[in-house]
Parts: sequence; C-alpha cells; structure tokens
Amino acid sequence: MEIITGTTDFYINDETAVAIGKFDGVHIGHRALLDEILKQKENGKKACVFTFDPSPAVFFGDGKEKQLTTREEKREIFERLGIDILVEYPLNRKVADMAPRDFVVNVLCNRINAVYVAAGSDLSFGRRGEGNAALLRILAPECGMTVKIIDKLLYEGREISSTYVRETLEKGDMRLTETLLGEAYFICGKVTHGRQLGRTLGMPTLNLIPDESKMLPPRGVYYSGVMIRNRYYSSTTNIGYKPTIEQDKPVMCVETYVYDFDEDIYGEDISVYLYEFRRPEQKFAGIEALKEQMQKDIAAGREYANEK
Repeated sequence: MEIITGTTDFYINDETAVAIGKFDGVHIGHRALLDEILKQKENGKKACVFTFDPSPAVFFGDGKEKQLTTREEKREIFERLGIDILVEYPLNRKVADMAPRDFVVNVLCNRINAVYVAAGSDLSFGRRGEGNAALLRILAPECGMTVKIIDKLLYEGREISSTYVRETLEKGDMRLTETLLGEAYFICGKVTHGRQLGRTLGMPTLNLIPDESKMLPPRGVYYSGVMIRNRYYSSTTNIGYKPTIEQDKPVMCVETYVYDFDEDIYGEDISVYLYEFRRPEQKFAGIEALKEQMQKDIAAGREYANEK
C-alpha cells in the first residue's frame, strides 16, 4: 500500500476510487464504504482512502479525546483489506478554511485523480463543514466523478458510529464492540522490557506501552489473541497499572501471556486482540496471591480459546 502523508503537494497518475472519512474505529459502516471502492479495482481503478491527519476531532478539539484506532492501526487495517493508496492529508488552518468546491476540484480531482467517490450520508467537508453529500453530488460532474453515498448502517435499530463503539468499549462489552467493528478490538505496539515479574513467576508476558492517544477498555483481564510475525496465538491479557507491584511511577501497560510461546521478540511489533472481559484489575495481598490468580486466569483463558 502506498502512503501519502505529510504533504499537500502530490499527484496520483492512476484513476482512483476514493473513500472519504475519519475512519476512527474502522467499524462496519466504514467497511461498507471501503467495499464500494474495492469493487472498483475490477474496473482498473486504484482503491484510495482519503483521511485527515490529525483528525478533525483532534484538530478542533482540546486534544483529550482518545482514538479507537491510532494512525499505525488504521494503516494496518487498510493494507490488510487491500487498499492501494492511503492519503493522510495534513489538516491545518489553511486546509480547514478551504472552500468546499476547492476541495472537490483541487484535491479530489486534480490531486487524487478521483473518478469514483464513496462517502457516508453524514459527509462534511470544507470551510465550517459547509460541504455535504448533496453538494458533492452537484460538484462531481464538473470533474467527471461518479458519487456513491452510503446510508448509515443500523444495529438493533441504532446507527453504527464511532460514538456507539466508544460506548460499548467503555463498558467492556467486547463482544458487541467486535460486532460493530467487524473484528475484535486490537492494540498495536512494540514489545518492551517490563520488570520481568511474569518470567520470575514462570509465566512470561509480552508487554506493550499503548500509544497515549489510544482508547482502552476498562482495566482488568481479558481473553485475547495476538499476532506475532504474521502468526496467530491465543493468549490472556491484563490491561492496567499492576497495583500489586510497588512502583514509583505506575505506567499503563498491556501485558499478554501467550500460550505455547517463549521466544525473544523485544522491539518487534505485535497486535493484541481483545475478545472478552474476564475480571477487573485488583490489588492482591502479595506476590503469591497474584501468582495464584494469574494461574487461574491463564487456565480459564486456555479453556476459552479451546471453545472459541
């Protein structure tokens, strides 16, 4: 997948089919858009995703809102789905003040060479969000573009949105979160050195320090799975601050015990998929009590994996 990022000065030679959106979470509503442009590959078009970096929520917000998917995670998803080109268009004050018509003509048409555009019915673009799906339909013929507007998908009568996904994630309802996303919620990152307490206890773990912008579910233990070097392993994951262990500066950590795996992969990228919440984070009386509970969690996780 070609990634165009950090610049507004580019030109795509091939004709493209473009999906426009924020793609926070890349839920099944987003995937409906992506399916539309992926179909156009059969007609010789390059499947292209257009999104802003930073996202409008981050640019116009107070910087406190967490993301369902980080930039690196979005890249992983798009590449896995078969997207040819990802445009991470820089969002700054000049771009934010761009007239809607200039965005369609100068960016979609002249830069991206779009001949087909897929967008949601809630599309908003250009200065003060003046551009919408109706305006895109009006402007598209000037550039010879075909426009496909996708209505919101519903789940049990409610529109599927990033807000909906956030609500289910905050509750630790990983099954519903997976239903809305079309895959299990996952966390990407590099394996870092921890205090190696797990190894001392005979249960070595892989430790990730999640991106500060990443939204996490409630602290606690989860049944999980992990992708390591393009191979999948079942696992059990703890998300939290390790309250039983005395620390000067507690750090949020995603700590994963991988069944039947004992290789040194420090510094390598992995993806941890969270399937179901087992129990909340808790502080134990001591290391032995913690070890006993970890053994129970791992045994329950193995049983869950075998039944899954």
